[in-house]
Amino acid sequence: MAKDYYELLGVSRNATEDEIKRAYRKLARQLHPDVNGGDTETEALFKEVTLAYETLKDPEKRNRYDHFGPDGAKGPTMDGFATGLGDIFEAFFGGSPFGGGGARSTARRGDDLEVVLQLAFEEAVFGAEKEVTVRTHLTCTTCSGSGARAGTHPSKCSECGGSGQVRRVRQSILGQVVTTSACAKCNGTGEEILTPCPDCRGEGRVIEERKVNVDVPAGVDDGMKLRIPGAGGAAWRGGIPGDLYVSLRVIPHKSFERAGNDLILQLHIPMTQAALGADLDIETLDGHEHITIAAGTQSGHVIRIKGKGAPPVRGRGRGDLHISITVDTPGNLSKEQAQLLYQLAELRNEDVLNPNEGGLLHKIRTSFG
Repeated sequence: MAKDYYELLGVSRNATEDEIKRAYRKLARQLHPDVNGGDTETEALFKEVTLAYETLKDPEKRNRYDHFGPDGAKGPTMDGFATGLGDIFEAFFGGSPFGGGGARSTARRGDDLEVVLQLAFEEAVFGAEKEVTVRTHLTCTTCSGSGARAGTHPSKCSECGGSGQVRRVRQSILGQVVTTSACAKCNGTGEEILTPCPDCRGEGRVIEERKVNVDVPAGVDDGMKLRIPGAGGAAWRGGIPGDLYVSLRVIPHKSFERAGNDLILQLHIPMTQAALGADLDIETLDGHEHITIAAGTQSGHVIRIKGKGAPPVRGRGRGDLHISITVDTPGNLSKEQAQLLYQLAELRNEDVLNPNEGGLLHKIRTSFG
């Protein structure tokens, strides 16, 4: 006998989507094969729990499971039959032949919101506590979201008797059919407001500004989105609030670039340091770092410092810091500096322009004199 999906997840049959999600996450952390060293029984239970979650998180699959069991929820034949039959009844009779669908389809939920949050480069790498301001529906404090004037309470809907659904019996080509649909009078809530709250006019919510704290995890990057459950708009008459989505925009850094979890620093050094080598102190996001430039270093050479990059958003450790070397050619030389370079060129037998001797062509001609 197949296990009951609700029992597998440890939730009631009236559990909300968030309750189902929280229950699954808790069980997944306990049963995941990576945690249990490949134990076959635990792995099998993990698969059953995952199947239960995949079924119950989807309102349509959950409805079919409630009425037809596991086969009705996942079988391809039942999927096509149930969906197609539901569409036909909805089109001809204005309701669902399976019952319960009308109330679930009109579940009250607040609006999801999206805001843009700018971050400094360092805040994206190391994480930050930020605050955003949103203007949205908030629960009315006067009536605590009920929509009813102080001293009164919502009443049971006179049309549906508080069920939020209206059942109708109709004759069809299939015989007598009972359909269920959301109550039009109370919008499926099962309640009427006879004396509305004067501040929210019976909605249970008002439009205001509020501040939301955003915990930015370390390692985020430009274009990522953070979801804050329940921080969106308040629902009509005390329903489930929506979520807040925070779109991240990272301000470019003057020195560092991002490549996944690695950081790239473009370091310019003079020709003398590249040729002879040098010990340098450079500024990283973690503070000062000592590096050695080997003698004869060329442009394009990369020095890697492990563990000085950005951390992954989920996981441990950090990426690396890659220091890309660019050798700068000196310009605007003084006479003494130019003379030293001429001497170096002569010692290395390298042809260079020399205005005092007629330039390179003059040197070539005289050498074959």
